[in-house]
Amino acid sequence: MTRLLIIGPPGSGKGTQAGQIARHFGVPAVSTGDIFRNNVSRQTELGNQAARYLDGGHFVPDHLTNALVKDRLLDSDALQGFLLDGYPRTAQQSAELDAMLAAQGHALDAVIELQAPDAELEERMHRRALDQGRTDDTIDVFRRRLDLYHRQTHEVVSVYAGRGILVSVNGSGDPGAITGLAIAAVEQFLKAPRSPS
Repeated sequence: MTRLLIIGPPGSGKGTQAGQIARHFGVPAVSTGDIFRNNVSRQTELGNQAARYLDGGHFVPDHLTNALVKDRLLDSDALQGFLLDGYPRTAQQSAELDAMLAAQGHALDAVIELQAPDAELEERMHRRALDQGRTDDTIDVFRRRLDLYHRQTHEVVSVYAGRGILVSVNGSGDPGAITGLAIAAVEQFLKAPRSPS
């Protein structure tokens, strides 16, 4: 089975694309954002802790996020493959993910990077805030998240690019067309011969 990760700035359509791509490859989409929001709405202990960070436009600390992801990847439906959405966000989380997978004798097969201009991302987030009434989608919060992405998460992109497993996809335009481009790019990448590491 296939172990994938999708990464990109806030508003780049990771959630939309993750569900479609995961279905195509027959693996579960594992979204930390959905899990956080679910815990916040149910006011669990983790949710109450996470809410303080999410509502301020900050990332949930690594120790909380790592524990949540580790437990999720041990669920039976994810043992044979998955598509991670929203994790890892930092180089430290990336190292933690490596350790989680190595403990199971696995590694990531490919990392999908969605790319889109900042101005387009801001417009998408503004529309989503109006449509869904999400308190974490104000323009100020979005700009803080985008700044955090550029300062922290982009380093994760560099890590995977250095390993030769990064597949970059143009995330502008029609979501269905983007899905098709992403699936085709990943399939082509997975079929390509690999040099031994």
